[in-house]
Amino acid sequence: MEVVLEMTLPRNAESAPLVRHTLDASLRGLGVASEIRADIALALGEACANVIQHAANAKEYEVRARMDGTRCVVEVIDGGSVDGAPVVGVGVAGVEADWGSEQAPPLAEHGRGLQLMRAFTEELHIADRVHREGAIVHFEKSLAV
Repeated sequence: MEVVLEMTLPRNAESAPLVRHTLDASLRGLGVASEIRADIALALGEACANVIQHAANAKEYEVRARMDGTRCVVEVIDGGSVDGAPVVGVGVAGVEADWGSEQAPPLAEHGRGLQLMRAFTEELHIADRVHREGAIVHFEKSLAV
């Protein structure tokens, strides 16, 4: 069975728990183990937090998720930053910035989201939207234990 979710959400803090719970309920319905669901929820929460904090140009953002019983593919799509600067972690040419080499200071309150997403998913790609401002955060996770 394949499950596809597409949500357009307001760019506010209340939207992140809603999309996390919706995706988790779908994964639970497919019988996905709680550890894998927790990894996906963490990565999704970090991607949503990035949009909510940095994509100030848009009032909404999109989340698309596809689950086929073996893999979960998620895209979080934002509308760009307020000053036209790239969203955190995205280079101006549409490729990931070299964020993997820079570690957040041990006591920093911010700066670990992309590192967490990379650690808890098998694939993470961040790219500029084609012909529009904003970025797409794409990650995948195997649903097998």
